[in-house]
Amino acid sequence: MDWGSLHAVLGGVNKHSTSIGKIWLTVLFVFRIMILVVAAEKVWGDEQQDFICNTLQPGCKNVCYDHFFPISHIRLWALQLIFVSTPALLVVMHVAYRRHEKKQQLRNGEKFDIEELKRTRFHIRGPLWWTYTSSIFFRVLFEAVFMYAFYFMYDGYKMPRLLKCSAWPCPNTVDCFVSRPTEKTMFTVFMLVVSAVCMLLNVTELCYLVVKVCVKEPRKTAQKEMHFLISLLVVLTKNCCI
Repeated sequence: MDWGSLHAVLGGVNKHSTSIGKIWLTVLFVFRIMILVVAAEKVWGDEQQDFICNTLQPGCKNVCYDHFFPISHIRLWALQLIFVSTPALLVVMHVAYRRHEKKQQLRNGEKFDIEELKRTRFHIRGPLWWTYTSSIFFRVLFEAVFMYAFYFMYDGYKMPRLLKCSAWPCPNTVDCFVSRPTEKTMFTVFMLVVSAVCMLLNVTELCYLVVKVCVKEPRKTAQKEMHFLISLLVVLTKNCCI
């Protein structure tokens, strides 16, 4: 998988993110994608080949492996990263649309610098606020769903050393052994902890954006009311003087 393309796409989101969002993106690439590409893929390797059962019955080993590991940890992590990163594309498309609108407005009026327009940072407010908060909500949702999927599929987060399988066509209950179970358990726990940290960062950023709007909007309303009262007092004072 070309993770560099994903980094290039999400790099555009980084410019328009909050400080918490930038931390989330850093954690995503340093502690999840890099670990997955550099270390985890080498630790797992060819899982099915290293999965050994004490039987020579044709098909027994394959059936037992499929029963205990319906999907590879590596592929499930890759799928999780794709799902978690996809909502950020909503922000990218929204910003691209805003830039296109701005370009059309400027094109109809005065001259503009295309490079300066590309570097323009859009503030998270109005429709962009809704798009940004929606993307964070779906990121949290996907993280939670995949964490539950890991627990449900593998019956916990610990990689067992010995598995007992009695699925057909095995002649009886056979013992199957997983290679490097301790190392795989450590990687699984590490990836789940980082996933929980990312989810916590997303929840924190979502709360920050909601609180910011709730505090800012009443302040704007109060300022407008104060401005209206002052204008009204000025008009009344002038009328009284006349």
